This record gives sequence, structure tokens and C-alpha cells, in this order.
Amino acid sequence: MKEDNNVNGHVSALITILIWGTTFISTKILLVDFKPIEILFYRFCIGLLVLLAAYPHRLKGTTKKQELTFAAAGLCGVTLYYLLENIALTYTMASNVGVIVSVTPFFTAILASLLLDGEKPGASFFIGFIAAIIGIFLISFNGNSVLKLNPIGDLLALAAAIIWAVYSILSRKISQFGYNTVQTTRRIFSYGLVFMIPALFFFNFKLGLGRFMQPTNTFNILFLGLGASALCFVTWNLAVRLLGAVKTSIYIYMVPVITVVTSVIILHERVTWMSALGTVLTLAGLFISEKKVKIIAKEL
Repeated sequence: MKEDNNVNGHVSALITILIWGTTFISTKILLVDFKPIEILFYRFCIGLLVLLAAYPHRLKGTTKKQELTFAAAGLCGVTLYYLLENIALTYTMASNVGVIVSVTPFFTAILASLLLDGEKPGASFFIGFIAAIIGIFLISFNGNSVLKLNPIGDLLALAAAIIWAVYSILSRKISQFGYNTVQTTRRIFSYGLVFMIPALFFFNFKLGLGRFMQPTNTFNILFLGLGASALCFVTWNLAVRLLGAVKTSIYIYMVPVITVVTSVIILHERVTWMSALGTVLTLAGLFISEKKVKIIAKEL
């Protein structure tokens, strides 16, 4: 049974990352006609409606403490993370944001060691982390761009990475409540949308439903709503439930790799030797981080 749970957890994490790694194309297309906050609001509204249709049973019997955990998860995983990431992109290069956000597993491991029982990262985790970060750096700065630090944008991206690590810990705690994963994800979305309301006014949100008359806009917002939001948050939360917050977060290393593969297939971009080496190092880092190191104490 435990082995089946591990397999299901890894499959769920892989499905999530495969979709999340391709969402940049849809977001880039939508940014022509939509503001970042508008994309964010629409995708999670669609995601919430889909989850309601898929599992229309009300979540009952929650305690005040559990509701506070749901609210915190909605604030971190839905509202703050995506707002910080999107705002960071307006100040600094996308490659900077990609590298910085990819350190999320490190922060998740630190928080897990402090707040979660039984999720203590070993030496293999940190060795894999170093290998993966070097690989991600090579992928992101492969000769097409130059590293340029921007304090505001880079700090916002770092804040986003920490926020997602907090969300991973919260989702792990929520998984221990014993509720249906679709129901808990739906509750997280609801709180996330509530916390998003002030940002709608601050960032001058416009309804502009006429923009959905264009098939391209409709297709991409549905992809983000159905796939990247409704499906992926459920599969991610399920993976956290089965594997734990630390193991699941390691899959974030794969996002730049998927971006490279997607760019080659869809955008017909060429693979440089730096991105190829970076891909190998990143995947190696993922596998190393997943391995458990057994330390044998010897008496002298």
C-alpha cells in the first residue's frame, strides 16, 4: 500500500509540473490583452467552478483552527505567490525570476524540518539542491541573456519562493485533516479569491468579457483555469499528502527543463550546450535529492 501511495504521489507531482512548466506560453499570449491580475482572477474563478461541478459536496465539520489554515493557504498559494511573481516580472528579467523561484524546495525543507514531524532533509537533499540550482542557472542564462540583479524584482521573486514554501507546509497540514482533496482545494481557492478582491481595485481590474470572443484568449484562459488551476492544485495537494512537502517540492526543479523542451517543440528554439548540460544537472539533482542517505555510525 505504501509503495502504491509513493507511485501515485510521484505521478501526481509529475503531472502537475508537466502542466505548470508549459503555462508560460498561455500566460505570455494572454498578457497581450489582459493584465496579470485579470488572468489570475479569471483562472481561479474557472478553477473554483470546475471543482464545484466535479465534486459538489459541501465541506462540513471544520474547526476554527482548520478554517484559519485554509485561509492562510489561500492567501499564500493563490493570492500572494502569483501576485509577487507577476509583479517581480515587471521589475526584473524572467530568467532571474525562474532561477530564484526554483530555490523553493530549499525553503520548504527548512520549514519542514522546523514545523513538520518526520520530514527532515538529509545530506542527499542538499547535494541534489546544489546540482539542480547550477543546472537551472545554466538553463536560464545560456548565452541569450546576462545576469542583471535588480533588488526590487529579485527580492519579490525570493519572497514568492518563500511564500510557496509556506503554502507547501500548510497544504501538508491540511492533508492531515482527512478531508477530500477536491473539497480542500476548493476551500483554498475560495479564500484565495476573497483575498484577491482588494488587489483587483489596486491594479485597476476590468471585466472586459468581449476579449473572450477571440478563440485564442478563450482557449488559453481555459487551459490555465482547467489545467493549471483546477487539476494541478488537486494533483499537487494529493502529491503533498502522499509524499510529503519536501519530496513533492523537489519536482519544482523540473520546471525550467520542461520550459526548454516546450520551447524546442512549440517555439522551435535551438538547444544550446549550456541548456543541455543544465538539463542533465537539474534532472540529476532531482534524483539525488529523492534518494535517502543512510548514515551508519561507527564506534571508534
